[in-house]
Amino acid sequence: MFFSKGFLGTDAPLYMDIATIYFAILPFLLAFSIFYAVKKQYKKHFISQFIILSTTLYIVVLFEIGLRISGGFMEYSKYSNISFDFMLVFLIIHIFIAIAAIAGWIFLFISSYKQYKRNELDGAKHKKIGKAIFAALTITSIMGIFMYLFLFVF
Repeated sequence: MFFSKGFLGTDAPLYMDIATIYFAILPFLLAFSIFYAVKKQYKKHFISQFIILSTTLYIVVLFEIGLRISGGFMEYSKYSNISFDFMLVFLIIHIFIAIAAIAGWIFLFISSYKQYKRNELDGAKHKKIGKAIFAALTITSIMGIFMYLFLFVF
């Protein structure tokens, strides 16, 4: 079932459709969580960040396992009308931003929690780093959607 045809009407497998839909809504989930912090509902912000981060890591692991088992980018790119060289460069940039964004998010989550517990959280610094991570995650999500389109639609 995991490798059966997905529900988006393309030849993409189910795991790819699930990951694409998740990353399409991720920026909105993050914005919702950030809204809690803006309203000074820090406990809700923390819990929602934990849930979103955990879910994101779970989706990434499932996606990566599915991708490796099914032959990966090389296999899927064979059937695309988009230039392989373009897609490869696009993919490398996407992966670089994604790794930096996820690593930064994990670091910010853990370090902020520790600082909060010690009453040492620098809200201005947290907000500045959080904005950068939000932007990087949003860019990564958009690039992932485009990669899906390059491989299965265009």
